[in-house]
Amino acid sequence: MDDQPRRGYGQPSSDNPAAVPVRDDVRPLEHEPAETEPRREPPPFDEPPPRRRSLLRRFLWLVLLAIVIAAIVWWVKHRQQPAGGGRFVNTGPMPVGTATVEKGDMPIVDNELGTVTPLATVTVQTQINGQLVEVGFTEGQMVNKGDFLAQIDPRPYQVALEQAQGQLAKDQAALADAELDLKRYQTLVAQNAIAKQTLDTQVATVAQDKGTVQTDQAQVDAQKLNLVYCHIISPVSGRVGLRQVDPGNYIQTSSTTGIVVVTEVQPISVIFTLPEDSLQAVLDQVHAGQTLKAVALDRTGNKAIETGQLSTIDNQIDTTTGTVKLRATFPNAKLDLFPNQFVNIKLTVDTLKGTNIVPDSAIQRGAPGTFVYLVKSDQTVTAQPVTLGPDDGTKVAVTKGLNPGDVVVTDGADRLKDGAKVAVTEKGAGQGAQQSKQPGQQPSAQHGHGHGQGGGQGQAPGGQAPAGQAPGGLAPAGQAPGGQPAGSSGG
Repeated sequence: MDDQPRRGYGQPSSDNPAAVPVRDDVRPLEHEPAETEPRREPPPFDEPPPRRRSLLRRFLWLVLLAIVIAAIVWWVKHRQQPAGGGRFVNTGPMPVGTATVEKGDMPIVDNELGTVTPLATVTVQTQINGQLVEVGFTEGQMVNKGDFLAQIDPRPYQVALEQAQGQLAKDQAALADAELDLKRYQTLVAQNAIAKQTLDTQVATVAQDKGTVQTDQAQVDAQKLNLVYCHIISPVSGRVGLRQVDPGNYIQTSSTTGIVVVTEVQPISVIFTLPEDSLQAVLDQVHAGQTLKAVALDRTGNKAIETGQLSTIDNQIDTTTGTVKLRATFPNAKLDLFPNQFVNIKLTVDTLKGTNIVPDSAIQRGAPGTFVYLVKSDQTVTAQPVTLGPDDGTKVAVTKGLNPGDVVVTDGADRLKDGAKVAVTEKGAGQGAQQSKQPGQQPSAQHGHGHGQGGGQGQAPGGQAPAGQAPGGLAPAGQAPGGQPAGSSGG
């Protein structure tokens, strides 16, 4: 039996061909592939797929591009930095501007912000109702106290006055008649011709008529006052503003806008605030009877507008801000100060006599603190620590560290280090440059503790050092002026 071939399902036997019928709907097994499907040959092992070839090519291009960029960066960097480069490469003496320490007086100034405030601002309103028939001013005109401003139609009040005067005359005649009757009754009572009661009644009638006459007189005076109110005059001297109502309109006492606003501008005041820590120095001068000078400058501080004096100190300190209000008055002869204008106030509190003075641009700040570059006789510089006093925005007092006649660097300090060789280009150049730009600076507002604003060559406005430079023109980061490493940058 084993030698006989096995018959598959649906195949007839040779012995009995019709024993098993062949079924057309029987499918071959799934694991047996159909004879009609073509076989796929596997790709050869030595040829990568197309997608892998594309990724590999792209990666190689990226690596090549990165190498090229790195080479360009290296070439540019080494091309811009020559061998032995740096700010302090020895190329000869550094050109600098200098100034000489002078002996003089330094004012102690408080720099504050203030608002121009008129001493009087009056809204002119009508005190009676009526039609506005005339306006006697031009907008922006300067007027004096008592000058004519507007006229209200007086005719209704004139008629009312005449009516009150007529009633007064009538009641005065009645009073005169009652007084004559009183005299007659007094004579008759003396003769016992009439009763005493008649005399008493007549006395009361005379008193009643006198009261009526007084009431009439008050009415007459009231109508005269209304006529005065029809003629509106300026209550103060000053400048009139824009007209709030035009002639022909009916105005009433209930109006809130008024006819015009008159502002007193000569003199005028500036109200500013002062920190409570600086108040005591001001009070000491005021109690000693001193007059403190106040200078008003414009918003930018570039121009002095007016010079005046301190007039009033408020009676309490504002606890929310820790400041107290002060008022300074100014003549305002040229009308340069305008109401509600924002100004800077420089209040001179005291004067420091016989102190050493240098330009603000000479002051440097760094790791050793506040210092200046002092020019020695061998034309080299050394970093000299100093102690500062008051500052007026242009010059600063030096209380310790310098002597009169010393020469300090004012321009070019950002390129220096301790011991550097210098060449003086123009003595005092730094001071002149500082003074030319001083009005635009905002000095320290603390009393007696102002400091210089910088101003050396190459510095940014306001005394800020250029990018990559320590504040105040000090040596590079990590190096003090004396060449010693610094742990931190001061200033």
